[in-house]
Amino acid sequence: MLNYHAEISILPKSYKRAYPFRLGTTSFIYPDHIIPNVKMLAPYFDEIELLLFESNFDSLPTIQQIRELALLAEQFDLTYNIHLPIDISISDSNASVRRSAVDTLKRIIGLTSYLSPSTYTLHISYDEDSRDKESVNRWQELVYKSVDELLRTGIQNQTISVETLSYPFDWLEEIIKTFRLSVCIDIGHLLVNGFDVKKVFDKHSGNTSIIHLHGVENKKDHVSLNMLPLEQMDQIIGILKRYYGVVSLEVFSFENLTTSLTFLEKYWKNSDI
Repeated sequence: MLNYHAEISILPKSYKRAYPFRLGTTSFIYPDHIIPNVKMLAPYFDEIELLLFESNFDSLPTIQQIRELALLAEQFDLTYNIHLPIDISISDSNASVRRSAVDTLKRIIGLTSYLSPSTYTLHISYDEDSRDKESVNRWQELVYKSVDELLRTGIQNQTISVETLSYPFDWLEEIIKTFRLSVCIDIGHLLVNGFDVKKVFDKHSGNTSIIHLHGVENKKDHVSLNMLPLEQMDQIIGILKRYYGVVSLEVFSFENLTTSLTFLEKYWKNSDI
């Protein structure tokens, strides 16, 4: 394990309560596991996005680690949100794959519930070759069944936030409304796929529990915010001025984090909105 204080930079100042929204970042800023990252980041942020991208048992936190995360949260006035695995699919055409995915989600939500996370962010992938109406309807039916099964265990509907991905988000609107789920607006995903960020936010602002914020460059997302054109940043600041939930700077390196923090602070202070 690296000696962070000797070998890796730390942030120059705290951003706790710096904005009307709760500012956070991911648990993979430093090249190490969740606990070392949280220890380094906890003094500087309101919330940490715990990245549980992989569903295999060995990659998940242990009960002991969950307890340590809870202690860190208490010590540093910190909260968490959970990014659920992206290597499973509740919309797969294979029923056994869907059941396994739902069972995995149940297990992870049960494991991390002790942390009282602000939200569980859920990827619902669309892997069909066609985007014709019949294919989309069939996919929606599979998603509906999986979400229904997931919520039958008593999981609170609003704690599940469905993330904007590469397909039109209105494909999921009826499911979100029916099950009273919340929304994760990933601004980088919307930008890289050519969707109207303001339109999506205006439609779902009352039901958005978390915003993922990161830059886009040459069709690559999860880079620093300073890669965004100024007109896009002006629009984003306009959105953030009307938002009071959680904003996670969803980047995965110290350099992208520090430049994003500086860029966000500069435009926030200079905005006339």
